[in-house]
Amino acid sequence: MKTFQLHPEAYSDLDEIWEYLALKDLDAADRVVEAIERSIQGLVLLPHQGHFRPDLTSRPLRFSRCFDYLIAYAPDERPLWVVAVLHGRRNPRVLSALLGERQQ
Repeated sequence: MKTFQLHPEAYSDLDEIWEYLALKDLDAADRVVEAIERSIQGLVLLPHQGHFRPDLTSRPLRFSRCFDYLIAYAPDERPLWVVAVLHGRRNPRVLSALLGERQQ
């Protein structure tokens, strides 16, 4: 039922999340990445449920949270376009810069 696509760097984001968490707990790493993927699948059904973050980007992206991670996505794209999955506690300037580098 997958009707979303990940930006190439969003794949890397998920890999980095898994690798970081796996250093302490492999099962937790699997659960978190699976939860993020389920959250993205939920966004496919209701893409406008996320919120805008004009402090991070002027692009028409919405953001949804899963645990401590922000899922940045383009709600009007079909299939749903996931631009990034980033830790929400990062400095907003860093988040903004990372999103700015990821053009569609």
